[in-house]
Amino acid sequence: MSPIRKAIFPVAGLGTRFLPATKAVPKEMLTVVDRPLIQHVVDEAREAGIEHFIFVTGRNKGVIEDHFDRQLELEFTLNERGKHADLELLNRELPSAGTTSFTRQQTPLGLGHAVWCARELVGREPFALLLPDVLVQAPRGCLGQMIDAYRELGERANVVAVEEVPPDRTHMYGVVGVGERRGKAFSITGMVEKPPRGSAPSNLIITGRYILQPEIFEILQTQERGAGGEIQITDAMMRLALNLPFYGFKFEGRTFDCGSKIGFLAANVAYALAREDIRAEFRVELEKLLGEK
Repeated sequence: MSPIRKAIFPVAGLGTRFLPATKAVPKEMLTVVDRPLIQHVVDEAREAGIEHFIFVTGRNKGVIEDHFDRQLELEFTLNERGKHADLELLNRELPSAGTTSFTRQQTPLGLGHAVWCARELVGREPFALLLPDVLVQAPRGCLGQMIDAYRELGERANVVAVEEVPPDRTHMYGVVGVGERRGKAFSITGMVEKPPRGSAPSNLIITGRYILQPEIFEILQTQERGAGGEIQITDAMMRLALNLPFYGFKFEGRTFDCGSKIGFLAANVAYALAREDIRAEFRVELEKLLGEK
């Protein structure tokens, strides 16, 4: 059994960088090959042993709830037409009854506020936080790797996934300071949100995967607004780090920032090339396109 049973998925964002596509379709439902972004991230959490999936939604996000529910008309039609493989796929990926919860973030006050909105559903236990616009392609899911490290670090640990970026890009991200090594993890000596150029403590940035202790909710309740006028999760983590240990975990795998057009398109290419059923034909089409440029 996983020591982390619950995971929060903040899906209330407007997705303005993908307008007009996201005018009526949530960005989390944009597909990478044939699976919505949010499904890829939920798959990662399920593989890691998560039992309760908590979605923090906003207006016009009802389709996400529908996606993780049964569609009786579709199931009936597939059965009538003998499409049993498709029906089996839908049933296999359907969450068990009572394992999904949805709560609203009525006002867009940032990631920290979205996490706080899930406090009653999480309760007094450690939880995972997965950003749905970050995909990690790896032989073993990023969260699963983190939970393995968490078991070794102790039950009061907080763990954040980190990855390297070129030093001239650190001003764009939350950056961590590197302390003592603990297996595949390291103690975090500090966290800085978007440090000025040339002042970052390292070139390791916080990626969209976290394991956090429930004390973060008490901090978020009184957390003042930070960058962009929003309640920042990094600010709350820095306060929590004064009393509880924080560790960085440099995971194996490649990330795709699907909140950007280039990252989203790159993810589609990478995930398509990883699929045995379409890889060969897709590669031929890619080579044709590249040959025409």
